[in-house]
Amino acid sequence: MIVLKISNASELVAAKLGKFLESLTPDGLDAATVEDVLIKKMVENLQAEGLKGEIAAVRGLNLEGKQLTIDDGLHVRRVQTF
Repeated sequence: MIVLKISNASELVAAKLGKFLESLTPDGLDAATVEDVLIKKMVENLQAEGLKGEIAAVRGLNLEGKQLTIDDGLHVRRVQTF
């Protein structure tokens, strides 16, 4: 299993849409948008390599250095099979 943490979603949205629009969107929405785009691109690339599996966006799973913690509100936001 691979865990990927995106730590600059708001900065990326600001760079793509502009600071004004980024200031109007909550950070959670920014992260979800970046995750969805990333999942789409990863699935395309993994399928092109002939890999099969699943990829998921999960809320409540936190990676801090070498520690992986689980919050009480853990849930899978999105799953995509490839």
